[in-house]
Amino acid sequence: MFGSNRRKHVAIQTLIGAGTRINGDLHFEGGCHIDGVVHGSVVSDRYPEGYLSLSEDGRVEGSVSVPRVILNGTVQGDVHASEHVELGTTARVVGDLYYELLEMVAGAEVNGKLIHEPGATKEKQKLQARLQPKTDDKGETVPASGVPAS
Repeated sequence: MFGSNRRKHVAIQTLIGAGTRINGDLHFEGGCHIDGVVHGSVVSDRYPEGYLSLSEDGRVEGSVSVPRVILNGTVQGDVHASEHVELGTTARVVGDLYYELLEMVAGAEVNGKLIHEPGATKEKQKLQARLQPKTDDKGETVPASGVPAS
């Protein structure tokens, strides 16, 4: 799609094949590709790496909550894409779409509200900054107590 050369490569670790039907929520880590049908919510359990692709034949009947989403199929429920969502020509969302960055091709359909949520990535960056080890003026790592190790 538009930004495919900017996107980090994410390995697909979960595959729901054509003809497969899941009744219940789907929780995954890393990348997930759906060619079948999921009757339930689709949720990424690891925030930074979460990536979902839904093929033209793929269908989710429930909400989607994944940082990065590429839709070519149908979602009947709300979509929460905290980082990036791409809607292909055959994408159809029947519900509200929450996003930070949206790419939408002619032919894509959203039957609900488009709700821009700026700052989701900024919040993630703040969290990552808090998790980074702190250093003093000499470049030495300072423990959480704030007192340099001797």
